[in-house]
Order: sequence, then C-alpha cells, then structure tokens
Amino acid sequence: MADPPSPGGSGAGEEAVGADEGGLRLDRWFRRHYPGVPHGRLEKLLRSGQIRVNGRRARAGDRLEPGQRIRIPPLGEAAIVAHRSDRPAGAASAAAGSPGEQAALRSRVLFQDDAVIVLDKPPGLAVQGGSGTRSHLDGMLDLLAEGAERPRLVHRLDKDTSGVIVLARNAAAAASLARAFRERSAQKIYWAIVVGVPDPPAGRIDLPLAKRPGRAGERMQGDIGGDPAVTDYAVVERAGRHAAWLELSPLTGRTHQLRAHCAVIGTPILGDGKYGGRAAFLKDAADIRALHLHARRITIPHPSGGTLTVEAPLPAHMRALWKRLGLANVTAKPPRRDKSGAAVASGRSSSDRASGLSTAKHGHQRRQHDHGARQRQPDRDRQK
Repeated sequence: MADPPSPGGSGAGEEAVGADEGGLRLDRWFRRHYPGVPHGRLEKLLRSGQIRVNGRRARAGDRLEPGQRIRIPPLGEAAIVAHRSDRPAGAASAAAGSPGEQAALRSRVLFQDDAVIVLDKPPGLAVQGGSGTRSHLDGMLDLLAEGAERPRLVHRLDKDTSGVIVLARNAAAAASLARAFRERSAQKIYWAIVVGVPDPPAGRIDLPLAKRPGRAGERMQGDIGGDPAVTDYAVVERAGRHAAWLELSPLTGRTHQLRAHCAVIGTPILGDGKYGGRAAFLKDAADIRALHLHARRITIPHPSGGTLTVEAPLPAHMRALWKRLGLANVTAKPPRRDKSGAAVASGRSSSDRASGLSTAKHGHQRRQHDHGARQRQPDRDRQK
C-alpha cells in the first residue's frame, strides 16, 4: 500500500477513499481533506493529470467509491496547515471570523443531536471560501465540534440567502444526509418576496438551466440543453400588484435555481440584481437592496431513522419588509396548505396604500408553466 502523501513535500502520494465516503464528489473529498486548496487550483491539477483516481484522469464531479486510491501531488505548506487530519477538533481556522461572529454562530443552532446540527444561516455569510472571502461558515465549523470529529457540510446556500442549513456531525451521518439530497428525498421550502405577481398564482416552472458567461460574471440561464431544473411555487399573499410573498419548493438543486426561475417568469426576487436587473427593485423604495430569499423549512430523513423537520425564522430585513408591505404576521398566520403539505395560492392582498410601493419600470417576460403547485417524527408520520 502506498504511503500517505506529505502535502508540503517534494513527492506525490496516495490516499484511499474511506468506507463512509462512497458517492462523495472528488472536489468535495478534497474540500473535506484539503480545505487549503482553492477550487481553481484543484481544477488545474485535475486538467493537468496531477490528481488521478486509481491511476486514471478524473474530473471534479466524479463520484468516488470506497477503496479507490487518489493520487495527491505536492500541494505546498498551506495544505499542511489546512489538512483536516492534522487539525484538532475545536481549533478555529483562519476563516473562523471575529469573536462576535463566532458567538453569533453558536446562537444560531436550531437543532442538534448526536448526528445532525441544523443552523439558521444569516444573510451575507458565505458557506465556503473563495476569492476575496474573509470568513465563511466552513471555516467556523471547528467551533461546533464536540469530540474528535468536525461537523461537515452536506449542502449549500448562496451567500445572501438566509435560513436552514444542515450539518453532519460524523462521517456516517454525512453519507446518509448527502444521499438524501442526491436522491431528492429532502424536501426544502423557501420564502421570497418577488417584484410583481406571478400569473398564474401557483404553478410549476420546468426549465433546464445552464451556466453562461456574461458581463456581470457567470449566471444560470434557461437552456433546453441544460441540466433539468424544476420549481413549484405558490403566492401566499400579494402587496397589491407590486410585490408578492411566494413559497418556493425546488424539486431539483441547481445553482441559483430559484433566482433564475423567478426571473424567467417575470417576477424576479426582490434585491436580485444579478438575475432581475433594475426590475428586481421597487421604484419607491431605493433603500431596499438586500436579497429577499429565505430557506424557511427542511424535512429530511434522519440518519438514525425517522424524519427531521426544522424551520428558521425570517431574518430582520425580511421581517421589516413584511411589516412595511402590510403582509400577514408570519408567526401567527402561516400559509394554508393542501393535503400534500404544499402551499395553496391565496387571494389575500395587502392594500397598495399600506405598502406605498411600486415597481421599477420594466417589461415582464412570461412563460407557460404547468399548474401545480421541530423535531424528528417517526416514519409512519412522514408525509408521502
């Protein structure tokens, strides 16, 4: 058996994929074991063949199998410092944020047991590092470690999206939760304020998405040859004709899926200039610039059996807008649901006078779309 690599040394080495790492993407395996290696550098090493799996060239998205051998080239001294096997639990990384940010993270635990931690991620906090990112959630996870293992990310939220995010407390839980997301047995509900009111007020957006370059950087665009992307939506309440509170349920998990889908039906998410341009802002409320998208609830099979359902409260900027638009008190008046648990489109509307807002002038692009629209529970109680 090959010796393990010395990441900062002059020679390459190999590491074996663990029994609990089957199905993990290669790039996520590297992120888990060598978080000091930026994704861009990982891609270059893969393209040049310096990283191989069982002696063959590999791609970042390849799924690993237990026992496979990964060739690790020399990675430099930074990888030695960042290699997670050398970092004791509880040791904060360089991206762990200020003491105030660390205390705030601990206060945002919504649910915790031996296998799972669920956090309420604040808007503005990146989940993982990147160019120019000073602090991020992944860099803070040592602060939540209790015992030998560091919590692990199993899915992501955009930096400016708030709400529920699930962490695994051990490798077995990570494999179980990752499988639930991959097999789409996790049910996710998002709340958003959109500019304009969708017509029809409930439906299904079935539009493949592909990443395309643009003047403002890469973005997802509707493309018949892209990856399948499906979103169910329903209007919960309207603020006149100018804005609406939507409940969104993504049936697939594409990058920026909800943002791209809301924009393509002519009702961009409030504050989403990347996908909605000027149309994503309210003309009479120039002070409202933040993205209004919140991961409200998740229902997911628990690694130990049964079902886990956790909700996150709205962040402060969205609570303030609810009040400003005269929308229902979300803690006292939740959306109506059908027998499947999906939100039912509502005819409720706050008055235009109460909101005092109007949309920026723009043209709406409409597309036809199909009509449709805290704790663990035993399996027998799970909604089918």
